[in-house]
Amino acid sequence: MGFQNTMRALADPIRREILNMLKTGRRSAGEITDHFAVTGASVSRHLSVLKEADLVRDTREGKFIYYELNASVLEEIMLWITDLRGECDDQE
Repeated sequence: MGFQNTMRALADPIRREILNMLKTGRRSAGEITDHFAVTGASVSRHLSVLKEADLVRDTREGKFIYYELNASVLEEIMLWITDLRGECDDQE
């Protein structure tokens, strides 16, 4: 089920943009919400989907929640995709 959650999370362009934002470092929920022309509730749902897929981690500091990438899951996906491609470089 984990892989399905990951692929579903990556299928949405807003969620992919959130991941792009987080590649430069952690951001507060407010900073992420301010970047999009959708409701805060919508961004919150996108963040929940990313969290369920283990693509992001959150940390509460006082009244704020900060999100950051979970690079290990992304690395696993990249390894899987590379494996699907096969060993093209060795065949040349």
